[in-house]
Amino acid sequence: MSLPGPGSELGSFVDKLTIETPEQTALDFAVAGIGSRFLALALDTIIQIAVGILAAIAGSIAIGAAAAVSPTASLWTVALLILFYFLLYFGYYAIFEIIWNGQTPGKRRIGIRVIKDSGRPLTPAESIGRNLMRIVDWLPFFYAIGILSAVLTKENKRLGDLVAGSLVVRETAFQDLKPTWQAAQPSAGLVVVPLGAERLSAEEIALIESYLNRRLDLMPDVRYRMADEIFRRLRPKLTIAPDNTLSTETILETLAYQRRAAGRYS
Repeated sequence: MSLPGPGSELGSFVDKLTIETPEQTALDFAVAGIGSRFLALALDTIIQIAVGILAAIAGSIAIGAAAAVSPTASLWTVALLILFYFLLYFGYYAIFEIIWNGQTPGKRRIGIRVIKDSGRPLTPAESIGRNLMRIVDWLPFFYAIGILSAVLTKENKRLGDLVAGSLVVRETAFQDLKPTWQAAQPSAGLVVVPLGAERLSAEEIALIESYLNRRLDLMPDVRYRMADEIFRRLRPKLTIAPDNTLSTETILETLAYQRRAAGRYS
């Protein structure tokens, strides 16, 4: 992840987040500003108010009908109405962000989305925790703490974002997102001895890249078994010393790096 330069001040606005992946790719995300987040919040609030008014009308009728049956039924109806309002306010955001991959109706209309600092989607638990913090962000009135936190933190994070390790980015960042291959020096784990990357086909390099991009989402046993299977498939084309002590993943990483460094990535 990119960090601000030495001259950066506390709370200075960062309009772009660069995430460097283990596969030596850089993904740029445009960070959503306070203005766009406020507009999305306003739209979501309007929807909540409209639904709340309809619920109040329906609830009043239901409470009246339940009271005619028994006082207990009336109390249960009131309790259910209170629970509905709690879910409407706090569950609204979490539910939509879970099913719409980080978006609510307001966020979708404005074109912003919540993601993890790593660029990955939030898990349901993280989304729920992030939105429960709205109880604190709201204090003492109308998101005062949340707005203050967004102003004082880089990447405009409210308390919920700090807790969940999330941030809000502009949707255009996903529409135009293209990874850029780094021309940096090889990391300590890579080797500089040619392994025969130039003899691999574009399809074989694509297979390596696909594995490297997805390995963190795999179970450990599946991850290493796949790496071994790919290596066995490529082994006849590679220049590997008999006394090789490199791990299979390091070999695959090195092959991908050497192919990119040669400017022959397809």
